[in-house]
Order: sequence, then structure tokens, then C-alpha cells
Amino acid sequence: MNLSRLRSFAGFVLVAILALTPVLSAQTHVVNPADLQKEMLAAADARQHNMETVNGFLSSPKAQKVLGSAGINPIQVKTAVSSLDDQELARLAARSEKAQADIAAGNISDHDLILIVLGFVALILIIIAVR
Repeated sequence: MNLSRLRSFAGFVLVAILALTPVLSAQTHVVNPADLQKEMLAAADARQHNMETVNGFLSSPKAQKVLGSAGINPIQVKTAVSSLDDQELARLAARSEKAQADIAAGNISDHDLILIVLGFVALILIIIAVR
């Protein structure tokens, strides 16, 4: 009879463990949902800022003049920019900020600006074509 009681007790413990396991695992998260939401919002804000930076550079009067003289449709370029992934967009935004700072400081000639804008467009088109 002791063996029978031991089996019953072991069965009861096993059932209890199996019944509680889903409840316990459902309550433990690897990442806190609030932290995950904050990270997602920060990533979305960063992407939006980078989009505005690149589009701001490409929308500047000098850049528009270069694009027009090269026969490049600015709308197509902006559409291509929106399809870049976050890392590519961040790199392009950093280059845009540097170019805008150089233009504001007078460190870039019109010839240099032409090369920069056409380089941006070529880089965007290459990234899109590689995908």
C-alpha cells in the first residue's frame, strides 16, 4: 500500500507541476513590454528624424537645382529614400547633416555640391538595386 500512496502522490505532484507551468511561464517576460514599446517608439522617432534630415537636404534649393540639371526626378529619389532600411538611412542622414553644415559654413563650392548630391542619388539607387 505504501507504493500505491507513493505513486498517487507522485502523480498528484506531476499534475500540479504541469498545470502551473503555463501560468508561471506566461507571467515571466524576457523583455518588459513597456521597455519594448519605448524602444519601438525611439526607433520610429529616429527613423522619422533621419527621413526629415535626408529629405530636407534633397529639398534644399541648391540640391533641387542639381537634381533638375541632371534630369533626376526628386520625387523618385524621395520615394527611394523611404525604402532604405534604418541603418542605411542613418548613415545617409549623417552625411546629409555634414553636407548641410559644410554648405552653411561655405566650405562647399557649387561643383562640390553637384558631386555630393549626385553621389547621394547614386548611393540610394545602388542600395535599392542591390535588394
